[in-house]
Amino acid sequence: MCNDICIVGLVAGWICGMGINMKDFMSIVGSYLKRNIIKIIAIIFSLGIFLAVFSLYSLPLEAVAYASLLASAFILLIGIIDFFAFYRKHAALDKLKSGIVISGFTLPGSNDLIERDYQEIIGILDADRRKIINQKDKALTDLADYYTIWAHQIKTPIAAMRLILQSEQSETNNELLEQLFRIEQYVEMVLQYLRLENMNSDFVFKRYYLDDIVKQAVRKYSKLFIRKKIKLNYENLNCNVLTDEKWLVFVIEQILSNALKYTNSGEISIYMEDDSHHTLVIEDTGIGIAQEDLPRVFEKGFTGYNGRLDKKSTGIGLFLCKRILNKLSHTISIESEVGKGTKVKIGLDAVDINFE
Repeated sequence: MCNDICIVGLVAGWICGMGINMKDFMSIVGSYLKRNIIKIIAIIFSLGIFLAVFSLYSLPLEAVAYASLLASAFILLIGIIDFFAFYRKHAALDKLKSGIVISGFTLPGSNDLIERDYQEIIGILDADRRKIINQKDKALTDLADYYTIWAHQIKTPIAAMRLILQSEQSETNNELLEQLFRIEQYVEMVLQYLRLENMNSDFVFKRYYLDDIVKQAVRKYSKLFIRKKIKLNYENLNCNVLTDEKWLVFVIEQILSNALKYTNSGEISIYMEDDSHHTLVIEDTGIGIAQEDLPRVFEKGFTGYNGRLDKKSTGIGLFLCKRILNKLSHTISIESEVGKGTKVKIGLDAVDINFE
């Protein structure tokens, strides 16, 4: 009896020392008992036979009790040792499960033939999985390389077409130049989309004068402002921001493009919000966005009511803006009312940027 109490005390001390949650420990014990239920039944049945034979031969009770106690203590000790081995293997597999990587993994060793068979099957499946992943990665890389080359090559005929159209001033040529400008924007969007996953290596963080960045985008769309007779209200921003110039210019261009696209008359205003944070606001008096569409405007491929009405929206522009600004540690939010216009706010306070 004393031996059993000592063993139980040792187990309890081990549980506390390992910092194991008692509920989790009992769950592991339950799994262990279920796994070894046949062995436990066999041991209980054997002990029953043992006691039955002793009683048939009318042996002294003390001898039977002592033998039973010794056998129980020995079985319990073996069971505890086996349970510790079971727990160590469970802990190793649980750690492997949380830290598994694509490149491969090593399962804990086993002396059990069935477990080794399972491990061999898992190894074969893992090798096939890695082979498929490598093939898919190569196919995606080849596809991205092709579209990158295509996007660069298409710029040459676009530039040639612009020179031809600019050689003669006419209303038709001006309309064609506007459509050509849109083609350029779509090509640029393709390039930025392809670079999106690996854009971290393309960052150059510096302190920039925000007016210089915004004015680049405004100059690019100046002809469209004039052609659509949209008034621009521009307030000097007088703000320095820590950002990447190229990527932030692309974001502002996308927002201006949307504002011009969905504003048929009226004005577009660019100013800093009157708060302690560096918040750039681009506000238009366009058709606005339906309230039910606002929570989803940054989803990839989502076009909303306006996109379905226009039939030309891709649902990629704002998705790219959101992803890029997240990478830059900036924020973006949109307020809008149908028929009154849209207000896009870009928070330019940079946080959580690690420099190497």
